[in-house]
Amino acid sequence: ASAAIRRYVELGNALNATALDAIGMRYICLLNSTELQAIDPPSLRLASLDPSACSQETKNVLYQKAKEAFSDQHHLPAYYELILPYLGGAPAADLKALSRDDVNMNISTFVNLRKDSLRNLTPREVQGLLGMHLPELAQWQNRSPVRDWIQVQKQSELDQLHVGLTGGTQEGYINIVTPKFPATSSAPLKTVATAFHLLPALLLSVLMLSILS
Repeated sequence: ASAAIRRYVELGNALNATALDAIGMRYICLLNSTELQAIDPPSLRLASLDPSACSQETKNVLYQKAKEAFSDQHHLPAYYELILPYLGGAPAADLKALSRDDVNMNISTFVNLRKDSLRNLTPREVQGLLGMHLPELAQWQNRSPVRDWIQVQKQSELDQLHVGLTGGTQEGYINIVTPKFPATSSAPLKTVATAFHLLPALLLSVLMLSILS
C-alpha cells in the first residue's frame, strides 16, 4: 500500500478526495511527509479520515491541512465537529481559542491532545474545553497526560474547578535544605580546641626550663 501511494504521488497526482477515500482510515498513517504535503486541503472537506493512530508529525500536518480546509467555517458552531478528528495535532493557541466556544470536548479526545499543547492550558481553559465532561478529569489525574498537566498547575487554581484534583504546586512554601556536616568534620575542631587549652601549660614549661638553665 505504501509503495502504491508513493508511486501515485511520484507520477504527479494530487491526493484529492478520491485518492484519500481510496487510502481510507486504514492506510492514512503510511503517508510520509512529502505525501502529506501533497494533500489538497479542500479534499478533507469530502474525505473521512481518522489520524488518531498516526505519528505526532502526521497529526500535526493533517491538522494544519484541516484547519485550512474548514477556515471559512471557523466561527460557525459546526466547526468543532469538522475539525474534531484532527485535534490531536492542534497547537495550544488553537485549543485556547476553542475553550471559549463551549465545545464540551469528551475526555477521550482531551487525553489524546498534543502533550506540549495540553501542558500550556490553564485550568480555566481546560474547563472551557471539557464543559460538562469536566468531572471525568478526576478519573485520569493519576495517569498521563493529565497527571503531567496537573503537576505544572497551581493547586489553588485546580481547587477552583471543584472536581477533586490534587498534585498541583503549592504556593507560599519555600523548601530550605539544611546542610548536614559529617561527624568526622568535628575532629579537627576538637584538636584545635585541645591545643589552645594546653598552650598555657606548654609555655609555662618552656619558661621554667629557660630559668633553670
